[in-house]
Amino acid sequence: MQGFLASWRLYGRTDRMLRNIFGILAVLLPLLLWSAVSYLPFVWHPQVLITDPGGEEYLETGMRMNRADFARAVTEMQEQHQPVPQGIPSNPVYLPSPGDVLSAFVHAFTSSAPVGAEHSITQAFAHSIRIIFWGFVISSVMGVPLGVMCGSIPAVARLVEPSVDFFRYLPAPAFGALAVAILGIYDAPKIAIIVIGTLFQQILVIANTTRKLDFSLVEASRTLGAKGLRLLFRVVIPGILPDLYRDQRILLGWAWTYLIVAELIGTSSGITWFITQQARYQHFDNVFAAMALIGIVGLGTDMVLGVVGRKLFTWKRENG
Repeated sequence: MQGFLASWRLYGRTDRMLRNIFGILAVLLPLLLWSAVSYLPFVWHPQVLITDPGGEEYLETGMRMNRADFARAVTEMQEQHQPVPQGIPSNPVYLPSPGDVLSAFVHAFTSSAPVGAEHSITQAFAHSIRIIFWGFVISSVMGVPLGVMCGSIPAVARLVEPSVDFFRYLPAPAFGALAVAILGIYDAPKIAIIVIGTLFQQILVIANTTRKLDFSLVEASRTLGAKGLRLLFRVVIPGILPDLYRDQRILLGWAWTYLIVAELIGTSSGITWFITQQARYQHFDNVFAAMALIGIVGLGTDMVLGVVGRKLFTWKRENG
């Protein structure tokens, strides 16, 4: 028996170690591929960055052009006995190197930028965080109670779910013009889009989670005299809390996806506006830095919520 337990513990440690290794590789491999494409000219580098235009009038220092076009320009200058253009292998402007993106990311947190959503990653992202927070809070305040009631009270499900099934197929961006007409051009319509995008899915997901509660628990509680609100708050809700918590973690990720659409509505603010403006000026290092910030914050938030879930629901280790 002791040998079996020792083998089981060894298997557990090995399994955790392998998961950690694969987790690290999942991060490193894309970075290594990106670095190879950025720093090794023979991997890709389909363009040439002009360092000296030579005798060609239409070329400028810092200009990028395809290799074939550059070769023709060099040939023309050689035939005309003019100074030959000079350049170095380069990737398109929309693919900055990891070093450039890291520099832009660090610069966003270490230097003072002009005030305005189109200038500062931190200012734009802070505004987006507020939009996400209020949108998801409002959605949860309405969606969680309705979902629990639909899952535990068949009459409520028959009354609510047909309408929810209809509205969940309507794309949230379709409500954009209506939201602006009713709520104005500031943050309210953006919050409304996030609420619309998550609320109806939230009701159905939580209702399904509630229905998965072990029926024997409900029957035993009824035998002991629990009914009505007492049954709901003392048995049903505590019984589904771990799964409800997991559902909210997943639905929070959906809220982030609707943020991009929501911020295209109304006033010019938020991380989406920052990305749009930086792309317009071809500052793609800032675009990648902003996208990385969204991913880091989103993943970090989910990891923190996972740790909190494991602490709160110690009896259900699969949560998180």
